[in-house]
Amino acid sequence: VLLSSSEGFGVAEKIVLLTFISAVILMAILGNLLVMGAVCRGRPPRKIKTNYFIVSLAFADLLVSVLVMPFGAIELVQDNWIYGEMFCLVRTSLDVLLTTASILHLCCISLDRYYAICCQPLVYRNKMTPLRIAVMLGGCWVIPTFISFLPIMQGWNSIGIIDLIQQRQFNKASNSTYCIFMVNKPYAITCSVVAFYIPFFLMVLAYYRIYVTAREHARQIQVLQRAGAPADGRQHQGQHHPDQHSTHRMKTETKAAKTLCIIMGCFCLCWSPFFITNIVDPFINYTVPGKLWTAFLWLGYINSGLNPFLYAFLNKSFRRAFLIILCCGDERYRRPSILGQTVPCSTTTINGSTHVLR
Repeated sequence: VLLSSSEGFGVAEKIVLLTFISAVILMAILGNLLVMGAVCRGRPPRKIKTNYFIVSLAFADLLVSVLVMPFGAIELVQDNWIYGEMFCLVRTSLDVLLTTASILHLCCISLDRYYAICCQPLVYRNKMTPLRIAVMLGGCWVIPTFISFLPIMQGWNSIGIIDLIQQRQFNKASNSTYCIFMVNKPYAITCSVVAFYIPFFLMVLAYYRIYVTAREHARQIQVLQRAGAPADGRQHQGQHHPDQHSTHRMKTETKAAKTLCIIMGCFCLCWSPFFITNIVDPFINYTVPGKLWTAFLWLGYINSGLNPFLYAFLNKSFRRAFLIILCCGDERYRRPSILGQTVPCSTTTINGSTHVLR
């Protein structure tokens, strides 16, 4: 993978690039800080297990915008790498580590939503225990080290192509040095499969099941509404219609699943060109143009600043929490508390099991 274009850019192109890249970095930093603050201080409940993965994902994206993007931007605009070979390896390792961690977090989020929506509540509680969540979060950070720092620092990715890498690291005409990260065929396949294709396959399966379940929930709600289910949440004796609270739960879970599907879809659109090219390039003698590599790489980086805005526009709880933080805790944006309300007990059927709702 060529991390910078050795073909160079004109003055006007550099100004446009610098403006665009600065906006992407600023958007990623502020957006991910806002997500972390919304979960920790805002209305999205800290007890929701998915939020642990969301905060960790935001932290990974924040590190990308702080530790990876700025150095890539400097090299891209200056058309030169001035930080030495060792720091080039460190920066490249961080790049692979953090971007891989992002997609693994999204994979964990999809699995969490699958158990929450498609399985019975008892199954979800048994599957998503605090210990299992901690193990999954640890895996999101540990697994990427085996395809980033370990092989890159050992030079396993450059076996068989060292001469080609050295040839592209220096431009004698402009007397410039570049931070080149090229991979051989075994590393390209292994890295892409672990970092993208396996998690992508698991997410597609999980979200397909969520989509089917969401459609079934919507169909059940329509049937109940046509049957004249009581609007005030009470049930007539002998009926087993879900009350207002169970219906609200179904709608909330379905909307959350759709939000996460859009987030995952944007991630795949941003990173799939890069990972497809990453596998194809070694098999076509590394003939992919440098500027095309740069475009695909920064398309992936854009995703690190995109997720917070997806949360803001697609999730009402996050949108309210963002407004509270940005408006310094203005009470107008706080959701009225329902803790003081008296809610009658009733039974409801969710995923084939009967529960008591209060």
